[in-house]
Amino acid sequence: MEFRIERGALAEAVAWAARVLPVRSPVPVLGGLLLDMESGGGGRDGTGVGTGAGRLRISGLDYEASARIDVEAEALSPGKVLVMGRRLLDICKVLPDGPVECAVEGSRFTVSGDGARFGLSVLPLDDYPALPPLPQVRGAVDAELFAAAVADVAVAAGRDDTLPALTGIRLGLDGDTMTLAATDRYRFAVRTVPWKATAPGESADVLVSARRLTEIARSLGRSGLVSVALDAGSAGFEHAGMRTTVRLLESRLPRHEKLFAMEDPAEAVVDRARLTEAVKRVSVVADGDSPVQMTFSRADASVTLRAGYEDDVASQRLPAALEGAEELTVAFNPGYLADALATFTGPSLRLRLMGAGQRAMITDEADTGGHRHLLMSVRAQLA
Repeated sequence: MEFRIERGALAEAVAWAARVLPVRSPVPVLGGLLLDMESGGGGRDGTGVGTGAGRLRISGLDYEASARIDVEAEALSPGKVLVMGRRLLDICKVLPDGPVECAVEGSRFTVSGDGARFGLSVLPLDDYPALPPLPQVRGAVDAELFAAAVADVAVAAGRDDTLPALTGIRLGLDGDTMTLAATDRYRFAVRTVPWKATAPGESADVLVSARRLTEIARSLGRSGLVSVALDAGSAGFEHAGMRTTVRLLESRLPRHEKLFAMEDPAEAVVDRARLTEAVKRVSVVADGDSPVQMTFSRADASVTLRAGYEDDVASQRLPAALEGAEELTVAFNPGYLADALATFTGPSLRLRLMGAGQRAMITDEADTGGHRHLLMSVRAQLA
C-alpha cells in the first residue's frame, strides 16, 4: 500500500473519522483507523509503479458509533492498513504543509513530507470488526438547517447518564416535516424543519444521543443535503463522501404537545439582543443557580431584570410590551435562560407567561411554530 495526498486533506479526513474513536477501550483495535486505498487506474511512473487518481477511505468505530470518509488521493499501490487513530491524527497536525507520502513498509506505516518522516506500528487487520451498514435511507434534509436545529434543541438535553432518555434528542419524521426535541425536565426545546422523504407517508420517532448528534451535525458541512437513514437500532447520516452511524437510545422522550398548550397566558414582546445582553449583565452577581427575576409592567411598557441578594445586586430596565396582565413577575435559572435566548436569531422575542413557578414559552415574535423553548420559572423574591 502506498499513496500520495495533500497534508490538509489527510488531516481533515483523519480528524473527521477519529471523532468516534473511544478514549479508552479494552479492545486495542478499536483505537485504530482503517485506511483503504483503492486505485483509480492510470499510467506508470519511471520505476514501473502504477499511479493515478484513487479513493482513500478512512474508517473508525466504537461500540456506539462509526464514521467513514472518502477523499481523493494519488494511488501508488492499493491496499489496507490499520493504525492507531489518535497517533495518526497527532502526526497529521505537525506535518509540514504540502504533499504527503504514506506507505506500508513491513510492519510499519510511514508518513513523510518535506523532509519529515514518521513511522507507526501496524495493528492486525483480522481482529478489526466490520463497520455496520448504513440503515435504510428515509429522506434528506438541508445540511445547514439540520445543524442549526440540532444546536437549538441540544442545549435543553440532560447531562445525567443515569437518566439516558433525557440525554437524547428526539428525531421525529412525519411527512415533509422533521421534528427535533430535547428536555432535562426543567426545560424543553423543540425545532421543526422541512425535509424530503424518500416515500410518501414516511414516518419515524427515535431517540439519538444529543452529544453524538451534535458532533455529527457540526461535522457534516453547511451546504447540500444530508441523507437520513434509520432502522430499529441505529441512525445513519451521509453527506459529501462522509457517512456515520450511531446506535439509538432505547428510551423515549415525553411528548411535548400537551405541555406546550398554555391557556390564557400573559404575553410579552421584547427586543432579543437587548434582553440577551441584559441577562448576561445582571447575571454577574447571580451566585450559583440564584435566579434572574423579570418584572413586566403594562403601564410602563417595560421589563426590569434583577439578580443578586442583599448588597450584591444588579438591575436593568428594558422596553417591553405586555398583554394579558397589568404586571407580572417571573424568575429563571440564569444559565437556562441564557441558553434559551442564544438559540434565537430574530429581532424580537415573544414570551408566554403563566406566572411564578409555572411554565414560560419563548419563541420568535411571529411564532410560526418552528422553534419553541419551554422553561420552568422559579419562585423567588429578591432583596
